[in-house]
Amino acid sequence: MLSSREIVFANLNHESPPRCGFHFDGGRLNDFVSGGPGGPQGAPPNKHMEGEYEYYDDMWGNHWRRLVYDGAPAKGEVFRGAIEDWNELEHFRPPVYDRARAAACYRSGFDPEPGQFRLAGLPGWIFNDARYIRRMDNYFMDMALYPEELHKLHRLIATMYETLILAAGDAEADGIFFCEDMGTQKGLLFSPDMWNEYFRDLYTRLFSLAHENGLRVFMHSCGRNTEIIESLLKAGVNCFDFDQPTVYDFDWLSGMFRKYKAALHAPVDIQKVLPTGDRALIENEVERMKKAFDGFLIFKNYGDLKGIGVKPEWDLWAYHKIITTGDEK
Repeated sequence: MLSSREIVFANLNHESPPRCGFHFDGGRLNDFVSGGPGGPQGAPPNKHMEGEYEYYDDMWGNHWRRLVYDGAPAKGEVFRGAIEDWNELEHFRPPVYDRARAAACYRSGFDPEPGQFRLAGLPGWIFNDARYIRRMDNYFMDMALYPEELHKLHRLIATMYETLILAAGDAEADGIFFCEDMGTQKGLLFSPDMWNEYFRDLYTRLFSLAHENGLRVFMHSCGRNTEIIESLLKAGVNCFDFDQPTVYDFDWLSGMFRKYKAALHAPVDIQKVLPTGDRALIENEVERMKKAFDGFLIFKNYGDLKGIGVKPEWDLWAYHKIITTGDEK
């Protein structure tokens, strides 16, 4: 019998796995164990309250605030980025992680479950971090007006992730996971040419470093990113984490995954399916996903059901259908 780790690898490698992978919390079936790198050297200033607002700084030096009330979002919004004017770029420094300490933190997360797939979480990624450092409204103008400065910022951010990728490899992780939301429900936040200009080569270099250190690349990205999926696969993504897989044509997406030996890591769609509370629709969607992505599919749950208006029993309908609809070979 294959171990959990071997089952995940079989799905990633398209090696006729006996079943899809499972990544569920709450004491449910789970083939994964995760670890984080801890914090960078130093610490951001403590949080403080001013009237109804809580203020805090993140590790990049961005200034955040949020309204405090029952049920308020945990993050809030950046009201002042770390680089308000490009003249400040010369003095900007990314957070510094100690490689050995980060590796030890990853290992401490992996140790309890030695037979599971070891997934090393990263605290962000290139676009995810840069858009806060410059604020989103400025960032999109930067793509057109300040290419040299933006390239330099991206390279600085990448230096931190190089350290964490190496630390994950030292910790004998099996994969890295990061979030990089690049789309709306209709398409990319920027043109494919912009992606090629600002991200393709840097991603390729970082993904190659991950592969050289025995790590598979798991990339989360919300929205419809059809125009760059193949470019991302060529760059080295091994598994896409999509919470809204129905924004894609399943036949096309599964064809891409077969061509490049990639896998899907996803729940039943959190926008168009789970929130309906329609049990038949939810269960049929499980079958549709299995039919389209059989052999390279890892099912997961979505962690914030309340935030998407989903009752726990609706999520359990999906889960029980996933684990009882046999695809044993």
